[in-house]
Amino acid sequence: MLTHSTPWMIYGANGYTGRLIAEQAIAKGHSPILAGRDASKIDAVGKELGCPARVFSLSSPSAIAQHLDGLSAVLHCAGPFSRTARPMIEACLLAGVDYLDITGELDVIEFAFQQHDRAVAAGISIMPAVGFDVVPSDCLAAQLAAALPSATELQLAFKSGGSISPGTATTLWSVLGDGGRVREDGQIVRVPIAWQTMSIRFASGTRQAVTIPWGDVSSAFHTTGIPNIRVYTVMPTRRILSLRRWRWTLFLTRLAPIQWLGRKWIKRNISGPNDTQRLQGKSELWGRVADNEGQIVEATLVTPEGYSLTAQTALRIMQRTLAGELAPGFSTPGKAFGGKFIETFADVRMKWLEISK
Repeated sequence: MLTHSTPWMIYGANGYTGRLIAEQAIAKGHSPILAGRDASKIDAVGKELGCPARVFSLSSPSAIAQHLDGLSAVLHCAGPFSRTARPMIEACLLAGVDYLDITGELDVIEFAFQQHDRAVAAGISIMPAVGFDVVPSDCLAAQLAAALPSATELQLAFKSGGSISPGTATTLWSVLGDGGRVREDGQIVRVPIAWQTMSIRFASGTRQAVTIPWGDVSSAFHTTGIPNIRVYTVMPTRRILSLRRWRWTLFLTRLAPIQWLGRKWIKRNISGPNDTQRLQGKSELWGRVADNEGQIVEATLVTPEGYSLTAQTALRIMQRTLAGELAPGFSTPGKAFGGKFIETFADVRMKWLEISK
């Protein structure tokens, strides 16, 4: 049974999003354990927010598991998740602790999916991507698929409502050299970065968007079963052309010295949206499904700014996880809670644009 004293942890609580979630959790009467690898930062946040703190690195799953002793669940907020999710998931499997994270990285979601049988055997639930990536788009995909069960193609797009956090920037920098990806005939396929563009009918107007290797390429397939999936984001034409012009050099960003320089620049220059930007901003999403008979269903979604929504969705899903609502194994937000889950949050508006059957 869930009580506000049920022990759970936010790992990466000193980061922009982790701290935001911690503040909202405390406002709702929770007292999460705040954790991370930087002792001075975690101890300071724990003292400021009045929460217990634990300091440990993610170097060894068995060592991590010892720090998870006595917990019911972990909300993992320390990216880049391509480096940090695997050891935390392994530790949760060892410790018998439910796992949530706020990744948007498709490889991380695929890895989590591959642990389904192990999670069932361990009696734990694994749900990655419980923030803006991918809760609203996953719920939108679920509603579109329900409206057209014969759908064979899914397109999703989003337009963020503000600036990004240092953690998000670091994650994007870490995967820049990996190129693009889409799903074709059920398989994840590599394509060039900035592969395709299209005009998207968002609620606020039509904008140009470009394909990106977003988490929905993984999660939306597990939610809907639709075999062909592409994800787009709004991007200025100049930036799209620049990515295409220099795409052959982007592999250099994988080199350790280049990664280090990029992370150093991000640390100095990116701080994330301020409170006004976060509270006043809006994010927009669009989705379309089609089947082999030419039937199309299309809809838009407007939500609060991405980091504000992440704090809300992650905390709500943690509450439901602690209440025992998730079955053991891997799941996605849209599959576990249904497509209308996103509409239970304030200031979310969905609109059907086209239903041609």
